[in-house]
Amino acid sequence: MLVSKRVKRLLQLVPGKQRFGVYRFLPFFFLLGGAMEWFMINVRIGKETFYDVYCRKRSERQYEARMEKNE
Repeated sequence: MLVSKRVKRLLQLVPGKQRFGVYRFLPFFFLLGGAMEWFMINVRIGKETFYDVYCRKRSERQYEARMEKNE
């Protein structure tokens, strides 16, 4: 219960409760989403980024679709 009180107190410190209500937390989620996007595009794990894997899988699916269409 001590952690719950600390979290509540921390959430109360975010300004804009009267005007924006729960929507006052949206900027934090936008920043978190932007940081995740940047991480997925720019940070290499091993030899690849998440974006490299996405592009490769997309091209593989397109190739397989063309091969099925030609059969």
